[in-house]
Amino acid sequence: MHDSVSHVIFGLNPTWVAVSLLLGVYGIIMAEKFNRAVLSLLGAGLMILCGVITQQQAVAGIDFNTIGLLTGMMVIVAISQKTGMFQYVAIKSAKAVKGDPWGILVMLSVVTAVFSAFLDNVTTVLLIAPVTLLITDALGIKPYPFLFAQILASNIGGTATLIGDPPNIMIGSAAGLSFYDFLVNLAPITPLIMLATIIMIWFIFGRGLHATEDAKALVMQFNENDAIEDVLLMKKSLFVLFAVISGFTVAHSFHLEPASIAMFGAALLLLLQTWGMDLHAKDHAYEGIMAEVEWTTIFFFVGLFIIVTGVEHTGVIEMLANKTLELTGGDFNATAGAILWVSAIASALIDNIPFVATMIPLIENMAPTFGGTDALVPLWWALALGACLGGNGSLIGASANLIVAGFAQRAGHPIMFLQFMKHAFGLMLLSIVIAHIYLYLRYLN
Repeated sequence: MHDSVSHVIFGLNPTWVAVSLLLGVYGIIMAEKFNRAVLSLLGAGLMILCGVITQQQAVAGIDFNTIGLLTGMMVIVAISQKTGMFQYVAIKSAKAVKGDPWGILVMLSVVTAVFSAFLDNVTTVLLIAPVTLLITDALGIKPYPFLFAQILASNIGGTATLIGDPPNIMIGSAAGLSFYDFLVNLAPITPLIMLATIIMIWFIFGRGLHATEDAKALVMQFNENDAIEDVLLMKKSLFVLFAVISGFTVAHSFHLEPASIAMFGAALLLLLQTWGMDLHAKDHAYEGIMAEVEWTTIFFFVGLFIIVTGVEHTGVIEMLANKTLELTGGDFNATAGAILWVSAIASALIDNIPFVATMIPLIENMAPTFGGTDALVPLWWALALGACLGGNGSLIGASANLIVAGFAQRAGHPIMFLQFMKHAFGLMLLSIVIAHIYLYLRYLN
């Protein structure tokens, strides 16, 4: 691939230019001083303007399956959340345990994990965190243990399915793995990891969670039915959500990509939502929904795919793949273990999305060594487990973590970076130990 490198400006070495752009963009993203979508698009533009790749090669490098799937699901969730059904579930869960603080922490964590598997973890915390702050305020206790548990639950739940976490969407799209593949291979281990995490959280926070009887009574007075704002739209949303998730499970058999199903579902729900309105009202409703799509995330992906394509084009990633295989002696089990642990540690320290974007071509380049693309499947599971669970290691490990931190900050309960890492990093390592044992027993022995 790298023998067709275009003419780079000033006769500079294309490898040097591509790697500098990649590391530069990653470095500035980590500093959190600029918008990451702007940075990735600037990096992508420079990759083309410097002559590392052409515009045609750049466009070919964008994974439109990932972009389409993300956009479609964002539209579906933007409409669904207007109904209040997610808040309904959260309040109902809190009342099911009679307002007991530890019971509420467990219930909201489980709700977060389940929603994260089928919506996506960023959306889930956007919906559950505000309700959590409302409930902890009524109980008169600090929200940190609850929000901490939800951050971990969102990333653990997101690990279970193709659509739960952006790294899984990218891996599924690149490796041709279906929603069903993820469900069968990754979902079985997530409840065990969730259980181990909840037990450890009890030892850290559980014994200190107490609320007065009056405070519990206040929570019991919440009326979950008040959360439902539009019953008809809720029925339409549930119908489309069910249809889309059902579509994901059978898509592979019909040679359909998840993006096609998500985009069709989004268009169908937009149509159902605005059915019967006049044209002006329809346009106004569409604009409102489109404004709620996280375009920053979408354009961040577009730029990132182009940057990684540029680096891949120079042959650097192929070289790194060969070096990794040298270090592991070409041993499949050692390679799988290395991918799991390196992904976990790296994803805790940098956002797991750019890391996975770089790892995908690296693993693809290992196919000849291990006997073709089919033989790589356990390596994809190692990458997915490492990247998704590794996101729990620090506050910048995953997008969902930063969103919860933002809510906490605005509510006057800021989550400190080191405070979070002190509690979370050890729990993340525990989840990776469990994942490693699972990988070994199921795929590697």
